[in-house]
Amino acid sequence: MSLLPHLQCSPDQIAPQVILCGDPARVDRIAGQLEGSVLLGQNREFRLINGRHQGLPITVCSTGIGGASAVIALEELVQAGARTLIRVGSAGALQPEMALGDLIVVEGAVRSEGASLAYLPPEYPACADIRLQVALLEQIAASGHPHWHGLVRSHDSFYRDDELAVCRYWHERGVLGADMETASLLTVGRLRRVRVAAVLCNVVAFGQDVQQGVCDYASSEAAMMAGERLAIAAALHALVQ
Repeated sequence: MSLLPHLQCSPDQIAPQVILCGDPARVDRIAGQLEGSVLLGQNREFRLINGRHQGLPITVCSTGIGGASAVIALEELVQAGARTLIRVGSAGALQPEMALGDLIVVEGAVRSEGASLAYLPPEYPACADIRLQVALLEQIAASGHPHWHGLVRSHDSFYRDDELAVCRYWHERGVLGADMETASLLTVGRLRRVRVAAVLCNVVAFGQDVQQGVCDYASSEAAMMAGERLAIAAALHALVQ
């Protein structure tokens, strides 16, 4: 059996249930909440492990930064038999009430990225699977952790000259946060007839300079691990429902 071209593992190694994340290092932190984790390998930004949660086989795959690489991962995972995929990622807040470490359960995403537009026109909505949304919300609400439910915006660059104006525009329209992958995954996942959802941990305060925010995140990452751990637990809960 030939290997998946970019993921560089065998299709029969991929479980029907998948957790996606951007950062390859997060794969190992997710492994900490699984039983019997086994590394499948790493090629470029794609790091994969297999494990179990409550007896259910689960594959974890990193996608790197941006929608283009995220969709490559999704396409190859779906070709290998993945049917339910949840992104556990990070986002920058677009509302001032959101604290660092707060979680966003995504209802839908503004498609300001290019990967999904290579597949479908902008009129096609990027919506998360409703059953997965409910399961994520139930688990997070039971924990009492601060969380939000609504729209995010996915884009392709932090470094536009008009970045602050763009953020203000979507802030005024009630969008909760911004990331770079969710819209691509929701759109192409729906096109491929699989279930996709996303839960994001806020790592940049609204109005904060992005470079400073990313630096602050790197220096205080331990303080936000509680949010990430809960996001992982919620994703695992949703996958076994």
